[in-house]
Amino acid sequence: MRLVAKTDIGSQREENQDSYRAGRRSDDVVWGVVCDGMGGARGGRMASSLAAAVFERVVEAGVGRLEKGQHVRALLAGAIEQANRVVHEKGSETPELAGMGTTAVGVMVRGGVAEYTHVGDSRLYLYRNNHLYQLTKDHSMVQEMVDNGRITEEQAQNHPRKNLITRALGVEAEVEADFGEKEVTPHDILLLCSDGLTNCVTPEQIELILAKTPFFSTADALVRQALAGGGYDNITVLLIQIEPVEEKNG
Repeated sequence: MRLVAKTDIGSQREENQDSYRAGRRSDDVVWGVVCDGMGGARGGRMASSLAAAVFERVVEAGVGRLEKGQHVRALLAGAIEQANRVVHEKGSETPELAGMGTTAVGVMVRGGVAEYTHVGDSRLYLYRNNHLYQLTKDHSMVQEMVDNGRITEEQAQNHPRKNLITRALGVEAEVEADFGEKEVTPHDILLLCSDGLTNCVTPEQIELILAKTPFFSTADALVRQALAGGGYDNITVLLIQIEPVEEKNG
């Protein structure tokens, strides 16, 4: 499996409050996480950085102890819970960081299955056979309005309350994450991203870039497209490509 990632401050922000971490292990396991922080002063940057670092520590410590065929949901849940606790405690004990939080979307690919978790509106997509599929559903006010039939998906794209999320790591002592899993096949690409990408780049544009761009150039190409589309927010993309057996061994 192959990894590529990029983060960019965007064209209108004073600092980058996104963070990401990823790892590829010798036992053919790949994992990644993207976090998009929120909070005044340096709170957002601190929240996302802490959450990504804790996620990495918990996953790396636990993945080697997983038995063959064992699902990794408990490991992902533990990573989210510990990240939430660390961010919440840091915000509670530091007045200038009070109320800080972060989104998180994390995935682990193992044995032909991608297991994932998320909180907030950072997303996970699957790109397969030239089509892009969104695997996560945003925890946001606008998504709830879509689910309730109050607005359409098209209206949601430009809704003024689009960035108001309903769940975040670190804001409360406990957090509810969503989980899922998806079988993956050779040549599939998993895309983890903050909303700085999806607010400025359409799914059709992402499909075109992934279809036309060599894998290790995709992160740069997606960020460039987001900047061309306005670059209103920090932009972070992390991509994992599933390789055929013959490529891995060749």
